[in-house]
Amino acid sequence: MLLNTYEPWKFAFSRENDEIIEDSFGIIGVPFDSTTSYHSGSRLGPIVVREASFGFEKYNTVFNKDLTTTFYDFGDINVVPGNCATTCGIVENTVNELLDINIKPIIIGGEHSASIGSIKALTDKYGRLTVIHLDAHRDLAFDFMGERHSHATVMRRAHEMGADLVQIGIRSASADEEEFVKSTYNIQTFKNRDVHKHMDALEYYLINIDGPIYISIDMDVVDPSIAPSVGNPTPGGLFISEIETIIQTLAHKNVVGLDVVETAADRLGDNTAVVAAKIIYDFLTLIE
Repeated sequence: MLLNTYEPWKFAFSRENDEIIEDSFGIIGVPFDSTTSYHSGSRLGPIVVREASFGFEKYNTVFNKDLTTTFYDFGDINVVPGNCATTCGIVENTVNELLDINIKPIIIGGEHSASIGSIKALTDKYGRLTVIHLDAHRDLAFDFMGERHSHATVMRRAHEMGADLVQIGIRSASADEEEFVKSTYNIQTFKNRDVHKHMDALEYYLINIDGPIYISIDMDVVDPSIAPSVGNPTPGGLFISEIETIIQTLAHKNVVGLDVVETAADRLGDNTAVVAAKIIYDFLTLIE
């Protein structure tokens, strides 16, 4: 990189990819939104989130800590527009390539279906995962408009892979999804009001999780007054300070992957893109 220039297509503070240090994190973008059912545009999420990351200093004043974590940005995968199953397979293959060189994935979406491929690759490597799922919606539909691979079915597919689910910030679901949750033993729910009123109980639960953890954050978990540019905005969401607390609690656990998806912004400097970039920035600052 030349002096006095920067690369907005890479996340701020990422290292050059010419010499990879193992046991690090690697960012990939998934510019795909072909199953979006309301507000499209999350295919542009990887671009605007990366650009927004350059608004932060290397010293994180919230946590009084420098961002010293080693991580890389490997760019965007080649998606197949209109074909969710194939795109999820490409995500899986790409994450497997990262795992082969001992790099843990961070995915910037793109719609939430991208998580399917990442969770599949990590499940094959680690066995049973605990998926910490921050979202306004359960995403537990068996199929959506006849499609099994969709932003609305991603956590059902994860559950079928054997993952334990911890769903945080939920405030919208179908009756079928609620019945499915009641019928199974390994889905724990902290709805939006639980987070607002009982953060201590959520922290206690997260602290006591053992084994590998995958964090999946749909940006619609955030209140739309703060982050409006998402696929399915829903009032009553979480606040930035609450998400900071959740990330800080999880950062000391065995986190093997992260995704931040559903930033549906079509302009640089968008509020939602800035919040999404901050979530990734906070995670990278805190992760041990």
